[in-house]
Amino acid sequence: MKPLFGTDGIRGVANRYPMTPDMAVKIGNAVAAVCGNKHQSNLIIIGQDTRQSGDMLVAALTAGICSAGVDTYLAGILPTPGVAYMVSDTDAIAGIAVTASHNPSKDNGIKVFDQNGYKISRQIEIEVEKFIHDEGLHNSLTIGTSNNLNKESAEIYQTFLANSLPTDGFLKDMRIVIDCANGATSYIAPSLFTQTGVSVKTLHANPNGKNINLKCGSEHPDILQRELLKEQAVAGFAFDGDGDRVVAVDETGNILTGDQLLAIFANFFKTRAQLKNNLVVSTVMSNVGLNQALKSMKIAHLMVDVGDRNVMESMKLKDAIIGGEDSGHMIFLNQHTTGDGLLSALNLLRIMQETGESLSKLATVMTVYPQILMNVAVGQKPDLSSLPDVQAAIREIETLLADKGRVLVRYSGTQPLCRVMVEAPTAADAEQYCKQLTVIIDKNIGK
Repeated sequence: MKPLFGTDGIRGVANRYPMTPDMAVKIGNAVAAVCGNKHQSNLIIIGQDTRQSGDMLVAALTAGICSAGVDTYLAGILPTPGVAYMVSDTDAIAGIAVTASHNPSKDNGIKVFDQNGYKISRQIEIEVEKFIHDEGLHNSLTIGTSNNLNKESAEIYQTFLANSLPTDGFLKDMRIVIDCANGATSYIAPSLFTQTGVSVKTLHANPNGKNINLKCGSEHPDILQRELLKEQAVAGFAFDGDGDRVVAVDETGNILTGDQLLAIFANFFKTRAQLKNNLVVSTVMSNVGLNQALKSMKIAHLMVDVGDRNVMESMKLKDAIIGGEDSGHMIFLNQHTTGDGLLSALNLLRIMQETGESLSKLATVMTVYPQILMNVAVGQKPDLSSLPDVQAAIREIETLLADKGRVLVRYSGTQPLCRVMVEAPTAADAEQYCKQLTVIIDKNIGK
């Protein structure tokens, strides 16, 4: 059976396999059976973003879970990290977020959290897939019930976020602009930031089921940039559809990368002797500038495979408290179990408040190296280490770059593509080296 789970849950076009009601029944049933066998509780929490297909999939998941004899608490429209928090704050055996994150409204997906609020391990994913394939539906003699907790869930999650600051009103005298992407943060972000004391202008917080991520949010921060300059705000934040990541814009209108945010957080915690084990975890896609910045701060830097779950698992293994991805997933393990865009924004505003520094000034802690990414269509995917011409070209460019850049060549996990990424001190160098590699790769394994 082809794996259901990708790098971040199950995802696809709504009403097309695997995002169909019948599959959702099976997935809910399997999650209940697999997770229920590991724990004594009898509850799964389900939340969703604002896609029109969300109600359909939630209803199907609920039917599958209840048929396995497990109860459901329906959290309604709630950011994905809110679902994770609700699980960690209760005795639930699992949590499910129905969302396709930053994807367009026609897509939907399913993210699953374990009883502690962490994304389930690959081993549990395999068990769920095997259960669906081998066991079919598990119909219990005891039938679970479904309970609606829409309002309570939002209030509980907002209280958790507000408590990350010393007091209500702590961020007074700041003006910010937020873009909720017509997604899951639409109903909580405006009141949350008002509670913290900031003056907030809100964009794209009127979801209609079809406009989530539509020319707005983290994938399209240009409107946020314009409004921020018009409002003369100190910062702007664009969230994705399910609110687990954020794109920040400084007071001059410049977009900050996720790596820049990691550098700011690392520097702040380091100077206050709060950076546990003096370590930051990111992925192999992080800009070489992040590594250079952390090195200058004398902070250890661990890079892992792409995916926020890989970041989280390495953070737990190495006992680190800060990690993330350049895409804007930020994890604060001393505060939460998963990436949280709202929490990241609050932490950044707190740093601005406590240091008295502008966001553009804080961002100077890291220099972003130009990055070029090119794709080569391939007819096969042999081990890259078995291609001597390709390896020789990579080594030659790495020698030329030394510690002032890097090369990353890898296959796409979902498409017949070889991805080539080069970072260098100048955009011209990065483009030149990237083109050199694509030509050689195409000659060796091109389609």
